[in-house]
Amino acid sequence: DDPSKLTAYQNKYQCDWLKNKFVLMQPPERYINHSCNPNSYVKTIRGIRTLLAMKDIQKGEEITYDYAINGYYESADPCHCGSKKCRQILNCDFFQLPEALQQKYLPYLDNWFVKEFKEKVEELKRGKDRTQALIL
Repeated sequence: DDPSKLTAYQNKYQCDWLKNKFVLMQPPERYINHSCNPNSYVKTIRGIRTLLAMKDIQKGEEITYDYAINGYYESADPCHCGSKKCRQILNCDFFQLPEALQQKYLPYLDNWFVKEFKEKVEELKRGKDRTQALIL
């Protein structure tokens, strides 16, 4: 409950704050780098954090995920992911992402995140539904 009680090693691998609780990432998740064009995401399935592919990952390709998915803590570090879609700033707050990217990431949000931010996520879903209706 108190991040000041974490060791430096634990603090390096903590994520997903939820009501004053946090998750200490385990391998392989703790070793996955950020990318503004990720190929994986993490979802909790039956109480276990599970790494899933967003798209086909080629042999030898680095597995990456966007730290902003399920994130809601401010950061403004320079991003050096090297992606052609690099946002230049590593911001770990999902709701600070461009709205189009938030909508793209909706299917990848973890259930705890959707529950915690129900109103914001529902508003985002309604916006996506309106956009799709205009396209049709």
